[in-house]
Amino acid sequence: MNSPIRRVAAGCLLLVLALLVNITYVQAFQADDLNARSDNRRVLLDEYARERGPILIGADNTPIAQSVPTDGEFGYLRQYANGPLYAHVTGYYSFVFGRSAVERSENDILSGDDDRLFVRRLVDLVTNREPQGGAVKVTIDPAAQQAAYDGLGDFKGAVIALDTQTGAILAMVSKPSYDPSPLASHSISEQQAAWDTLLADPNKPDRNRAIAQTLPPGSVFKIVTAAAALESGRYEPDSEIPGPAEYDLPQSTVNLPNQSGQACGQGPENLITLTDALRVSCNTAFAYLGNDLGDDALREQAERFGYNSAPLTDEDLNAAESIYPAELDPPQTALSAIGQFDVRATPLQIAMVSAAVANDGVLMRPFLIDEVRGPDLVSVIEQTEPEEQSRAMSPESAAELTRMMVEVVENGTGRNAQMDGVEVAGKTGTAQSAEGRAPYAWFTSFAPADNPRVAVAVVIEDAVGVEPNDIGGGRLAAPIAKSVMEAVLGS
Repeated sequence: MNSPIRRVAAGCLLLVLALLVNITYVQAFQADDLNARSDNRRVLLDEYARERGPILIGADNTPIAQSVPTDGEFGYLRQYANGPLYAHVTGYYSFVFGRSAVERSENDILSGDDDRLFVRRLVDLVTNREPQGGAVKVTIDPAAQQAAYDGLGDFKGAVIALDTQTGAILAMVSKPSYDPSPLASHSISEQQAAWDTLLADPNKPDRNRAIAQTLPPGSVFKIVTAAAALESGRYEPDSEIPGPAEYDLPQSTVNLPNQSGQACGQGPENLITLTDALRVSCNTAFAYLGNDLGDDALREQAERFGYNSAPLTDEDLNAAESIYPAELDPPQTALSAIGQFDVRATPLQIAMVSAAVANDGVLMRPFLIDEVRGPDLVSVIEQTEPEEQSRAMSPESAAELTRMMVEVVENGTGRNAQMDGVEVAGKTGTAQSAEGRAPYAWFTSFAPADNPRVAVAVVIEDAVGVEPNDIGGGRLAAPIAKSVMEAVLGS
């Protein structure tokens, strides 16, 4: 064999080897990523050719998303029962626009591609049976979900409720909402029209405001500041602190006023107890408290409640991280102590704070997926076990703070959350936002105070039809939280 032919043969051999290496790399290392791509038409067609598993809720395993057989190129059509009610739980499953929420996070099990269904797939192959996906059961309480949805009405905002002892998400509602069904249509033009409508809506109905949007928490953050004070060992519920009409912000010519414009405290020094300062939501007292405790103490306490860390173990649910900012000067610390400046929180984070206080100071990691089941809808492949996230505060401090929050509902700004025969602990908040727009109305609570089962957080981002001066957490958000707690406790 002459030299040119040997060189050509060697080159061909190298190309064949390179091709084999590339194929091996793609099959061994890139297959999962390529299969997971929402724009992989071949995978999508294969998925649509089999029955996608349902998403279930409640004791009777009611499907809120399921696939039904159809004629045509796509073998099954995804349908959503009460679509807008559960849209931010289920998400959408679209041939063109991919997946979101649980449809995305649990796609492998729902589509039947999960490795844990490998044996079932082999059996289906041998028996010539059509493969199908497994089922996912979520932690949502249907009654609590409905109460939250109805309570928000036409308001733009969100509600989330947690089981205080386990961290299970019992309700998760964001408004305005949308119907996922058109996005699952087999008509590409109908999918596109639905998608264009979502994108064009300035209210962003596809955004899950309960877990994916952070806002200034305002006075509900005072729970964190109060916890830091109790945990410091320097303050007790009846400790007295200054509560003047205005707080002289250090290093600043600007004063911080109380919302009422009046002093909270009594006597020549305007003193008020820590309990009463929380009860009436005294800005100046908590600004003083924040600077007395210091920036580091507030940040440490906030982080023990879950700030500055991922709130959910499932990253595919796109939960936002709530923020307590770093390296604050004294005026910034004072404003942060009342939930302003650059403090940002999701409703989920605020519910986590209340849930930790309710659970003797132990913060449980929130979760939405209760069980993963096989295609028979009965056999349980995996069940979520409650997980302790952190020790937010001591049991003694949690008990003291609980009594302080009960005062807020019984004799303070949270009276609209009172329930017959049930003691409720709560905190109101009215957070300032951008100049020229109405404030955000917050409320968080848990009940029963003496044996907590449910913690709730409500935020009203835009109170449609309500005058700005009438917007407040106690007036607007507290009744919604009450209805959700009643739904959980009545179920």
